[in-house]
Amino acid sequence: MLETDSFLHLARPLGPASIGSQPTTAPLNVIVQPQAIFAILDHSLRRNADQERVIGTLLGVRSEDGQEVEIRNCFAVGHTETQEQVEVDMDYQKQMLALHLKANPKEVLVGWYATSAELNTFSALIQNFYGGQGDGTWPYPAVHLTISTEAGKDIEARTYISAPVGVTAERAADSAAFIPVPHEIRYGEAEKSGLELISGAKDNPDRTASVITDIESLENAIEEVLNMLDRVSRYVEAVIDEEAPPSSAMGQFLLNALALAPKVDPEDIERDFNNHIQDVLVISYLANTIRTQIDLSNRLATAALTMGPGDGLGGSLANGTGSGETGLRGGQRGGRGGRGERN
Repeated sequence: MLETDSFLHLARPLGPASIGSQPTTAPLNVIVQPQAIFAILDHSLRRNADQERVIGTLLGVRSEDGQEVEIRNCFAVGHTETQEQVEVDMDYQKQMLALHLKANPKEVLVGWYATSAELNTFSALIQNFYGGQGDGTWPYPAVHLTISTEAGKDIEARTYISAPVGVTAERAADSAAFIPVPHEIRYGEAEKSGLELISGAKDNPDRTASVITDIESLENAIEEVLNMLDRVSRYVEAVIDEEAPPSSAMGQFLLNALALAPKVDPEDIERDFNNHIQDVLVISYLANTIRTQIDLSNRLATAALTMGPGDGLGGSLANGTGSGETGLRGGQRGGRGGRGERN
């Protein structure tokens, strides 16, 4: 008896093919911004007690060739899910999508998210809606982002696109093969500072973190650089002593990093750093002085208005103003008399 191999042919992306339009088959690389992750976690914390997961719409930008998708924003979509059926408020989703696209014209619909790593028939049904023609992402595949929010476990993110499975027409709407795609959580320097500040609250019992000053932030940055230098030094020493396997890629990376460092004497760096600190202190002192002068001027003006022209400070200011005007007139008369003597 001959052995026969069975094959399952998958074609992506999801959605019915129409005449004259061809779907993209380019692989995807998904970039997720931290603000989208925080919005999803906030939605998960506010869910009902009987809900196992919540879903929502993902917005972002897509490269011209469709190979890279950046998730920048999201919004929640109400739904009810049981063992037998799932109901999604599609009218609300369409209205919110139109408002978001009007407020952010550069963003487009890229997919949907769910706060559960489980992929079931209902996931395929929702994926088909977001990846379809008309209001969906067609001809590009819809991205499905799953965020695990189980208590006591680390947050795990996964990204998928889908492909249709060769089933009957009756089961096509709730059938799909989810294909994992690589993803990356990317953030800038400003976002990194905010994330480090938020992460510092996990060690406090009340889950709060105080905002550090600029000097403290500079001190923490210097300590972090020193720790990285120590770690690199230990690695290099271990490679020299043949205690760790060498890596040509790591060596090339370290060589390029050291080539970027300026060739300046340590004394010059210390002198420039001290001069910069002195400049910062002078600017801070001047700013505090100007702030004090403005506050004092506001207090004097408020006192003059509240006490009136006949009492206290208001009368003194009024008398002083009158004397000044008389002296000014006298000076003007004297000036005219002087011009007469010269003539």
